[in-house]
Amino acid sequence: MPNSFDSERGHPAIQRNSLREQIAGALREEMMAGRLAAGRNFTVKEIAEQYGVSATPAREALVDLAAQGLLRTEHHRGFTVPEFTWADFLEIFEARTLLTDSSLRQLAAGRGGAPGPDWTRLPSLRRRAEAAARASQAGQLDVLVGCDRRFWQEVGLLVGNRRIGDYLDWLRVQSWMFAAPHLRAADNLSGVCWAGHIALVDRIEARDLAGTHRLVNEYNLFTVELLASLTGQPLESVSVLPLLREHLSVEAPPEAREVAEAREVAEVGLGLVPLPRFVPPEGAPPAGAWGRFGRPVRAFRPGNEEPAPGR
Repeated sequence: MPNSFDSERGHPAIQRNSLREQIAGALREEMMAGRLAAGRNFTVKEIAEQYGVSATPAREALVDLAAQGLLRTEHHRGFTVPEFTWADFLEIFEARTLLTDSSLRQLAAGRGGAPGPDWTRLPSLRRRAEAAARASQAGQLDVLVGCDRRFWQEVGLLVGNRRIGDYLDWLRVQSWMFAAPHLRAADNLSGVCWAGHIALVDRIEARDLAGTHRLVNEYNLFTVELLASLTGQPLESVSVLPLLREHLSVEAPPEAREVAEAREVAEVGLGLVPLPRFVPPEGAPPAGAWGRFGRPVRAFRPGNEEPAPGR
């Protein structure tokens, strides 16, 4: 598998504080991009050998990811990538929608006790938007997952509520873990993934918080429709559809209408992919909440679809 530091894939090197964080970051992005599929199993020794480090930082990184619900511990087998189901999708999508809708309504009304948006972050946000949009338009899923995540992290910093931003970022990682395998099944992703990051920044820059709210709801609706189609699940099972469709009866500005028209050419909001629920550690009931796992897969070996080093 190509190195994550490979400039041809657009993965800039990121300086992290420790080997532990570098390994955790590398594995996290491999899972987000669907290169480490559900059911993949590996041990501390295999990860340490893969990255050329001692067992201590490898173990710490794996334990950190397990604590975040991104890996499942397996007795005598090491760690396994969990599978997120449609039921997980629905649970977290509802929570995500209600949280973002409430936050944006309060922000637009000037309430919520927050100090207000940090407008000095707009240039950085636009750069993130441009990078994510380029990756989306080119259909580069491996690049898009990182660019998209960093874009939404920047949006969270702009809004100024770090707790909400951190929580949604944690959920967004799991959302990509759910969506990426379905997207990888497509022959060509050019023009499929949402490239509307810049349009959203335009609304934010115009201080149009109500318009921003409409666009976020629209992208959420795009996303749930796409994933229902990809997974063959009924759209009617999504309980928050009325909330997402509420704004459609309200006259929207030209920018929002342009986004609505883009639905006809299959643009979808992957930046707001619905999010599967937290996976509890081993031994926490009910076991069925973890979903299904495929047969054991071969161990990590050099030259055999290993995860790329951290970026």
